[in-house]
Amino acid sequence: MSAIEIDGSVLEGGGQILRTALALSAILGKPIRVFNIRARRSNPGLQQQHLTGVLAAARIANAQVIGAVKGSTELTFKPGRIGCGGFRFDIGTAGSVTLVIQTILPILVFAPCDSTVTITGGTDVPWSPPIDYVRFVMLPMLGLFGVKAEVRLVRRGHYPRGGGEVVLTVRPSELRAVNAVEFGNLVEIRGLSHAVRLPAHVARRQADSARNALVKAGMAIPIEISLETYEQGKDPHLGPGSGIVLWVRSDRGYIKGADALGERGKPAEVVGEEAVNKLLENLRSGMAFDEHMGDMVIPYMALAEGKSIVGVSKITLHTLTNIYVIEQILGVRFSVDGTEGRPGVIKVV
Repeated sequence: MSAIEIDGSVLEGGGQILRTALALSAILGKPIRVFNIRARRSNPGLQQQHLTGVLAAARIANAQVIGAVKGSTELTFKPGRIGCGGFRFDIGTAGSVTLVIQTILPILVFAPCDSTVTITGGTDVPWSPPIDYVRFVMLPMLGLFGVKAEVRLVRRGHYPRGGGEVVLTVRPSELRAVNAVEFGNLVEIRGLSHAVRLPAHVARRQADSARNALVKAGMAIPIEISLETYEQGKDPHLGPGSGIVLWVRSDRGYIKGADALGERGKPAEVVGEEAVNKLLENLRSGMAFDEHMGDMVIPYMALAEGKSIVGVSKITLHTLTNIYVIEQILGVRFSVDGTEGRPGVIKVV
């Protein structure tokens, strides 16, 4: 069987192309060849977190892989039969565990039995969804499609030291179509503000700042932001780090989220306000899915039985890239009503 050819430099041109291509290849049992991997990035080719995603997908799908080395810009992936059970993957750096989850979760949904996967690396790092977004937004929203998965956070990992650990549990399921365009009426706002290897007041200030900004914006609904802090000497984390994730729920059961990470020299108050500003921007659209779920949901729309239609807060280049890759591999066709950078409606046609 000849491999499906995917140009890794098109559109967004990042790791998303590789992650989606790997998952679909494993599910379909069709070999793929991805070339020009991250070709336009300042550090082109496979970096450690991408390589871990490749090796994880290969192990779960019993695949033969050519080009699975750091810096490689070309990869051939020949999947076998999808396996299941217990797995452990160590990124070895502060590379994102959530991006590895993005790669393997669709595969495990189609596995023949339950799976438990332990992943170590970065849980709250730049340019990737924080683990609390995955726990409280992504997985509940994928549950609409029938995905049965949960993530348990063992330990956080921040840049540059990493050392975080999560346990992903997945039960196989049949994916169903979803019709979710409008968000509905807001019923509650929740959040989690954390600070590790830092004074507890950092997490508290992030939360207070977010709460004050939400009230100032006229949010007259219940707001509950939990704190995660550690006493000195009882903190199991490797390095300092902080962040906040906020999520909102509608009367239709839809959830949207936003986040912000702390960094050296960035006041905790700014972190809280940044997350609120992102959340309010997503809410203004009135759509059911936030902009990050807009690209994550595309593979599940394509793989589900029936024709899905979703409203997204912003059509991003990531979303359009995922659509392009899926159309190349699956032959499924999407319709996008809207333009990049604006709210829109996406459906499988």
